[in-house]
Amino acid sequence: MKLNKIAKAAICISLLTAVGCTGDFEDINTNPNGFTPKELEQDFNSIKGGFAPMFNNIQVLTPEWVYQLQQGLSCDIWSGYMATPTGFAGGINNTTYSLVDGWNVYNWDYAYKYVMFNAYDIANKSKGKYDQFYALSLILKVEGMHRVTDTWGPIIYSKFGSPETTIPYDSQEEVYNQMFAELDTAVAELTKRVDAGEASTFVSTDLSAYGGDYKAWVKFANTLRLRLAMRIVKVNPTLAKTQAEKAVAQKFGVFTTNADLFKIVSPVYTNPINTISGSWLDIRMSADMESILGGYQDPRTATYFDTSTQFPGQYKGVRTGIAINGKGDHQDFSGVGAVVRSKEIVLFTTAEAYFLRAEGALRGWNMNGTAQALYEAGIKASFDQRGASGAAAYTADNTKTAIAYVDPNFPENNSAALNNVTVAWDAAATNEVKLQKIITQKWIAGFPEGQEAWSDYRRTGYPKLFPVLKNYSGGTITTQFGVRRINYVTSEKAANAGGVASGIAKLNGPDTGGTRLWWDTTGPNF
Repeated sequence: MKLNKIAKAAICISLLTAVGCTGDFEDINTNPNGFTPKELEQDFNSIKGGFAPMFNNIQVLTPEWVYQLQQGLSCDIWSGYMATPTGFAGGINNTTYSLVDGWNVYNWDYAYKYVMFNAYDIANKSKGKYDQFYALSLILKVEGMHRVTDTWGPIIYSKFGSPETTIPYDSQEEVYNQMFAELDTAVAELTKRVDAGEASTFVSTDLSAYGGDYKAWVKFANTLRLRLAMRIVKVNPTLAKTQAEKAVAQKFGVFTTNADLFKIVSPVYTNPINTISGSWLDIRMSADMESILGGYQDPRTATYFDTSTQFPGQYKGVRTGIAINGKGDHQDFSGVGAVVRSKEIVLFTTAEAYFLRAEGALRGWNMNGTAQALYEAGIKASFDQRGASGAAAYTADNTKTAIAYVDPNFPENNSAALNNVTVAWDAAATNEVKLQKIITQKWIAGFPEGQEAWSDYRRTGYPKLFPVLKNYSGGTITTQFGVRRINYVTSEKAANAGGVASGIAKLNGPDTGGTRLWWDTTGPNF
């Protein structure tokens, strides 16, 4: 991966220029109709223009087909959230564990072209001069790029922007350590400005719901630290505890109300899942969602999914990894509902923050609350976020569990229920059962953000997901454990072969979808 290639692609969507892309990145500034250097300096325009591409490409908002390849046909499905009724590539594709490089390259390329490049560019223009922008770019960089390392493992991070032909990869442990340090920098800088009563210079640039509020951004950074801390709990429990307690103890704390949650508020784009599900009919409710939501009779179901047009009044999901004879076999099952019919794309919920703290408390960390109280607060926050009623009764239910999955069209896809935990907290249960409850409710609350749910599934094994019935991985991915990562894409191998080799050397396994990441260990949860 060479920086000049990234720069050319990234500048195409930059708000700093009114011209189209050319073959020479250096020539772009010669356009007489573009902004002059003086104009770019006014109101920090030369810095601010890089933020919109970062916001809009953590999850790609447009075009919708790029989101479909970036995330929709990978982690949204591997998380157990959604399934496709479409037999892409004759049914031999990501959903049946034959990883499609031509799809997965978009996840890698868009992250580097639009998130990493703009973070690098903003840093060069603001660090040591306008550090509030540098701090904000670091938070967005960590939010965008932790998704990349959690998909591939070792990645280009500390050496991004190197002029060398070969750019070495950092190990995932090195990436996480740098991300923790970057959050330290961002939190310290923005907290200092809040304490000084400084007015924000980010108001008109902020595409989140924070309106440029530095304190809100610090709370997001703290909560992001909490997420990353929990990710590494099995591989480095001491560091995990230190980072998690630091997040909660910081003077502005972590998310506690739904006004805190992190979402992109686009002036233009709706959630791409709305088009993929509602217009293209390429994504449906999963069998796992039907089993778990149906078993709990979850009041959030009506927000998450529409009822089936084939079976009126019913919520019907599709099992992943099955033989698909034709799209018509399942396309009239439940599509994704009102949760995606909005220009607000939620990437980090307050409910998740409570469930992270609940797990931390379960592990004996100081999370300013008991595991039970934080668990129940997470459920309540999710119900409130989705406008659902009945949270108290739902939380107290100690009888309902997941139900069996029945495919009314193809009974060979049927399965008994896999998850046997109730919702109600049980103080007498083992920590493993309590963890399963926490992660199951966290999984429900996080819908439809499949990246985080897939990571939690790999880390904990919860909730239990129906295994694929068709596995075309050639033995590289087991049916029992599913996809653990994506192999490095061919475009990167062609452009940076030595770098890819350095990444594979730090992967501690073959470059396949079955190799576990650094934090994805086979050891017990406790």
